Formats: sequence, structure tokens, C-alpha cells
Amino acid sequence: MEEKKFDFNSFIGMLLLGGILLWYLNSNKPEVDAEKPNTTPTEQVTTTTNTVLDTTKTKNIVVNDSLQQIALKNQLGAFAHSAINGKDGETVIENDVIQLTISNKGGQITKALVKNFKTYDSLPLHIINNKNANFNINFGTTDNRTLNTQDLLFEPKETKNGDNTVLSMKLKVSDSQFLEYRYEIKSKNDYRIDFAVRSQGLSNVINSSQNINLDWKLKSLRKEKSMRTENMYTYYYFKEDGDVDYLQMKDDEVVNDVEWVAYKQHFFSTALLTDTPFNDAKLKSVDYLGEDQDSIYTKTFSLNTPLALKNGELNYNMEWYYGPTDYNLLSTYKGTDLSEISDLGWGIFGFLNRTIFYPVFNVLKGFIGNFGLIIILMTIVVRIILSPVLYKSYLSSAKMKVIRPEMEEINKKYPGTENAMKRQQEIMAVQRKAGVSMMSGCIPALLQMPVFFALFKFFPTNIDFRQKAFLWAEDLSSFDTIFSWDTNIPLISATYGNHISLFPILASVAIFFYMKMNQSQQSAMQAPPQEGMPDMSKMMKYMIYFSPIMMLFFFNNYASGLSLYYFVSNLLTITIMFVIKNYVIDEKKIHAQIEENKKKPVKKSKFRERLDAAMKQAQEQQEAQRRAQKKK
Repeated sequence: MEEKKFDFNSFIGMLLLGGILLWYLNSNKPEVDAEKPNTTPTEQVTTTTNTVLDTTKTKNIVVNDSLQQIALKNQLGAFAHSAINGKDGETVIENDVIQLTISNKGGQITKALVKNFKTYDSLPLHIINNKNANFNINFGTTDNRTLNTQDLLFEPKETKNGDNTVLSMKLKVSDSQFLEYRYEIKSKNDYRIDFAVRSQGLSNVINSSQNINLDWKLKSLRKEKSMRTENMYTYYYFKEDGDVDYLQMKDDEVVNDVEWVAYKQHFFSTALLTDTPFNDAKLKSVDYLGEDQDSIYTKTFSLNTPLALKNGELNYNMEWYYGPTDYNLLSTYKGTDLSEISDLGWGIFGFLNRTIFYPVFNVLKGFIGNFGLIIILMTIVVRIILSPVLYKSYLSSAKMKVIRPEMEEINKKYPGTENAMKRQQEIMAVQRKAGVSMMSGCIPALLQMPVFFALFKFFPTNIDFRQKAFLWAEDLSSFDTIFSWDTNIPLISATYGNHISLFPILASVAIFFYMKMNQSQQSAMQAPPQEGMPDMSKMMKYMIYFSPIMMLFFFNNYASGLSLYYFVSNLLTITIMFVIKNYVIDEKKIHAQIEENKKKPVKKSKFRERLDAAMKQAQEQQEAQRRAQKKK
């Protein structure tokens, strides 16, 4: 076996290799900054890696921005300028009564707050809020794109025009080419906002062969306690060819020469007026959720109309109105006819409200702050004005009561259906000699009907009664609740509601006693029942109970101010009737006067002569037919 020996050369080689390795490691150490702590190799790697990542992120952002700009230019064409340079945001302009929030996106109003008013649940009163409205112009471009302003960014610029605030919203192609919405909110107490839509330098950008459509939609937000009443007085009004009209039961209508449209929601309205009338305007109004009492909306409104270009450009001067449906206020806007949306009634009913009841109300409002007392005083005024009519009615009934025995004698003298014509002639002769007529009792009642229907419109639509309290009623424009329940009772809840109102109960009790007291008067005015004719006295007995019940159910959801009026009115009528019956009319004097009238010759009118001749001829024909039947 060979003996191993120590290899000196290999040992020297290993030492040299180790020395070279130590030299290499020492010569490649990082220099240590005397003012900074040492950084370990691991920390250095981490720092270097972060630097590489940040650089990559910056490069990616630049690349992404470039790609986004290319995409916007491909999508929007010339209008990519605003999308690239514009910023999303909002601008608030306001005066003492209205506050508007206008968004850069779409350049449209996204909030309209009516100051100094609250909703039924004490929240700020917004006509526009939470995306319930949308204003959009749809147009085509010469490079075959179809764009909507609601999707594009406008650039805002706020300036002053005297005391007025002006907000210019521009959708730019360039600084000299743009579509502009211009809002000018007037100072202090004006709910109107000047609004213009115009373009500049876009005649070669907008496609004139394609329709430019304005589309305005609004879902009306609920503001009142009674959803049913609020819906009842919510209408779509418009002024077409100089006449104010409203949408009927149909869902939509196409109209021309439209000067303004108004989304009228009971006590608050939104209107858009234009100096350049709209043509081929499609108007639409539908219930949002019907009678759903939990809905936050009442109805939906929309306007869709083409806009006309002038020399290739848009140029429309318009005006917004966001405010109360106040007849007194809207009447000051001369030349607009916006006061028509106050819904005072048609024909004579509206005439009475405009010429009598509003002037009287305005005078009383000038020195009385309690609106319940104003209603009572107005009721007294109305009853005093109508008291002569009531007196005439009672005088006629007293005369009929005096001659009633004579009419009963005539019935006995000419019994049977074969003597009906003769009997009627004799009764009319007695009435004529006494100076009374059946119509004299009907005319006073007919004269009171226009007043009834006029006030039926006046109290529920007058915003001055809104949220004004009187006694237990918290709001004279809505029902007065003394008891309520949550359970839905079929039929009852749909008609009567889920509450009990006290003023309708009082009004129903008052009308019951009024009709009970009036029954004797009506019975006296009626001729004695004749054979073959219905007995009107029986019908009156049913009406005594039917009318108060109907009023109780119908008025339970109505304005408590109206129920208060009818309650006080019936009390006053009962009082006036009592005074007239017991202290004014003397039946003995009336009887003596009738006897004097009988002695005087009665001059017949030509109409009376023709009527008597016709009745005599009919009587002769009836007699001839009776004789012919006997011969058979």
C-alpha cells in the first residue's frame, strides 16, 4: 500500500486562492456615508426595486392617458375637448328664495331648493333632488356621431350682471366653438331664472339634417301629507297658440306653437318658458305609482321637442320657474298667463275667485295673521252677501204655505189622471194670482251653486293656507287628524282613509240640522202630491241622511280649511233662517197681500199665453180621446 505524503504545492495554492477571494470581497464593499447610517444589502435591493416600480407606474399612467384621449376622440369627435379638459363638479347659485345646484356633467340643474318652505315632514323642500329630473339635448354631428349633452362635461364660469348672478356652462370644441347653457338668477325674491341655449361656431359640426331634440323629464317629489289630494291637483299645463290648456286623461299629446310648459304639483310648480315657441312638442304625464301612500313621487312629466337651427346655430332664450303655485305671485308675471295654473276653476267659478274671493282674502290677510279666523270672516261675508237670496227663498216658501190649502182643494175637485191637465192649469192659476212661482224657490238655490263650487276650488289650492294651523288642525290645506291607524281596511281605507278628521264630522252634523230645518221650507214650496207623480217629500227625507254621510266620507281626506268653511257656513245659514222665519216673515201679512193680489187683474206674458193655449189644446185632445174610448 502506497503511503500518502503531504503536498506542499497544493497547500500554497489554497492559501493564494483564499487571499485573492478576501481581497475581492474587501475591494467591493460600499462606501459608508459618515452622516448616514449604514444600509444593509437587503435594504439596498428593496430601495432599488421600489424605484423600478415607481418608474413603471408613471409610464403606465402616461400610456393610459394617451389611450383614454384617443378613445374619447374616437367616441366624441370634436367634442372630446371638454371631456379631456373638463372636470366633474357642481356650482351653486342662489338668491333669497331659490337655490340651484348645477352640475358640470350635462350642464343641468341637479338640485332646486325652494327656500322658506318645508315638506309635510319638515324637510327642506326640493323640487329637484336625487336625480329626479333630467335635461338633455340630443344631436348629430357631421362626422356621423349622435351625442347627448347629459353625458358630456361642461366648463363653468360664474360672473355678475349687476346684482344678478350669471353662470355660463360651455360644452367646448375649442375656445371659439361651443354649445352654451346660460343661467342668470335674479336678485332677492324672484323665482324666475333666465336661461339661454345657444351655440357658436358649430354650423360645420352639428348635423343640420338630423333632428336636434330637447328632452326634459321630471318625477315630481311628494311634498304634502295627503298623497291623494296632492295627486288630484297635480297637472301638466301648457300654453299653446295663446291659450292655456292641460293634459286630459290621455297619456300624451303632440302640440304646436308652445310658449311654455308647466309641471304643476299642487302647491309648487316647475315651468319652462321660451321666446321661440316649440313645435311638434310631445307632452306626457302619467301617475308614477298611483295611490301608493308610501311613494316619494306623485307623477312623471316629460317634454320632447325638436329645436330649430338659425343659420346653422342654436339660439333659444328661455326662462325657468321653480317656486310656489301662488295665484297672487303668478299674476304679477304679466304677459305669461302662468296664473292659469293656479286652478281657480273654469268659467264663472274662476271669475268669482279672481274678482271677489281673492280680493276679499287679500284684504283680510293684510291685517289678520290667523288664517282660521280669515276663513270664518270670509264665510260671514259670503253669507251676508247671499242673505237676500236666502230671504227670497224663504218668502217664496211662506207664500206657497199660505196657498197650499187652495191647491189641496183643487186636487180634490179634479181627481184622477184624466184630470191631470185641468188640475195643473188650476194650480198654476192660483199661484199666478198669488204672485208666487215654483221657480222662485229654485232660483235662489241655483244662485248659490257657483259660490259653492268656486270656494271648493279656492280653499284647497290657496298656498297661503298651507301648513297654517287653527285649533287642532295643524295644516288648513290638508286633513285634520284626531285619530289614525296603520291597518289597511279594504274599501274603507280606499275611500275614507286611515284616519278620522274632526272638521268634516262637525260640517256633516251642521248640514244635517240645516237640511232638517230646511225640510219644512221645501215641503211648503212643493205642490200637494198628485196622482201618478212622485212624492218629493219622501226623497227629501232620504237626502237629509244621505248628504251628511257623503260629505263625511268625501271631506275626510280633503283640506280642513274647506270643511271649516262649510261648518261655519251651515251654522250661519241655520241662524239666518231662524231669524227670517221667526222675526222677519209674517205669514198673516203675506196672506193679506195674496188676497189683494187676487183682486188685481193678472197680465199674461206672451210666453204664458202660448203655454196656456198649449195646455188647453192638450186638455181638449185628452178629452176627445177619453170620449172615443167610451164609445168603443
